[in-house]
Amino acid sequence: MSVGRVAAAAAKKNEKNVQTIAPATSSFQDLGVDEWLCDTLKAMQIKRPSEIQRACIPPALSGKDIIGGAKTGSGKTAAFALPILQKLSEDPYGVFALVLTPTRELAFQIAEQFRVLGKGVGLKECIVVGGMDMTDQAVALAKRPHVIIATPGRLHDHILHSPGAVHLSRCKFLVMDEADMLLTPSFAPNLSGILPLLPEKRQTLLFTATMTDSILAIRDAKEDPKKKPFVHLCDMSVSTVATLDQYYLFVPSHVRSVYLAHILRSEDFKDKSIMIFCGKCQNAQLTANILRQLGVRCTELHSHMSQQERLASIGKFRTEIVKVLISTDVGSRGLDIPAVQVVINYHIPRDPTDYIHRVGRTARAGRGGMALSIVSERDIKLIQNIEERINKKLEEFQVDENKILNELSEVTTAKRKASMFMHDADIKAKQRRIKK
Repeated sequence: MSVGRVAAAAAKKNEKNVQTIAPATSSFQDLGVDEWLCDTLKAMQIKRPSEIQRACIPPALSGKDIIGGAKTGSGKTAAFALPILQKLSEDPYGVFALVLTPTRELAFQIAEQFRVLGKGVGLKECIVVGGMDMTDQAVALAKRPHVIIATPGRLHDHILHSPGAVHLSRCKFLVMDEADMLLTPSFAPNLSGILPLLPEKRQTLLFTATMTDSILAIRDAKEDPKKKPFVHLCDMSVSTVATLDQYYLFVPSHVRSVYLAHILRSEDFKDKSIMIFCGKCQNAQLTANILRQLGVRCTELHSHMSQQERLASIGKFRTEIVKVLISTDVGSRGLDIPAVQVVINYHIPRDPTDYIHRVGRTARAGRGGMALSIVSERDIKLIQNIEERINKKLEEFQVDENKILNELSEVTTAKRKASMFMHDADIKAKQRRIKK
């Protein structure tokens, strides 16, 4: 069954829940949110709850398990953070809540929201993700923070190697953000090592931007109506927005980098905020190195970088210190980067849904945007699948082929230097590992 049909069927089955949510004119106070939290929200200029918040906060406060579906940027984090903080203020102890998320960047964003919203109760939160010092994390976990925000892989590492530091037996809330990604086979071994440590008597809150069969199976697993989770699905149709201009550029695969360099250095793209998506970490790093050789100021984001490097890259791009970010799909979901004007698919994703998430980084909140896919002879079927999924034909992007030929030698030299630089860096990294 397609994702669209799954969401539609779930929405129909859940019609009663949809009808009973608070009206759009409701305030946070109407939802049962305590006054101190309402004051915090006002200070953050958040005046009205979003649909997912209106639907999920009241049943979460009443002790129900939740399955919430809404698009990225719809306020899902506050929908689970507010009930957790309110319940924590009534009976404060650690560890009170565990939040699992698939990516490190999303973990830091969730922690930031908890930190701001939880000032009134002196919240102690702990981020447990890869790329950071395990000893420091183990010490922080041993202090029993109120909320642990973690990626499953690193938390499972701590359970295996520093079990005395991880205390989950009294945890009241388990949150799985971007649950569709967490409930895939790649995370299953880690989750099977984490979930048995949590008490059976807890609230489980699942939130996702893409509804899947595995999430709906959890909803249908409980036979007792009293134990069934509250389910609310906002409009989750995964599609591209009307304000997004979508183009393709057909190029031979061996000169892909020449066309990219030409586009980025052209007057039309010179001062724009641009995200470039690559298929693999090595490709993202090589592309960044080539562009730097050619004088294009850019930064990269991929899982082979340390966490500090990744956070620094996002910070530079978000504050527009650099205008170009080269990323793998780790940057396609969840990140709060509002000002992207252009998305370039340097490598075409195999799944059309990944394409939609990528281009969704631009044309947000009613603004215009542009998506350009660089298509080689190997990508024709992939781009056809994307066009079928979004129900739209991409327009051809025009370039001056003579100018491309003039830049061929310069870019080829830059690519050779960038490859040599990466080779030297790999040798040095290997020497450091041997020495260590």
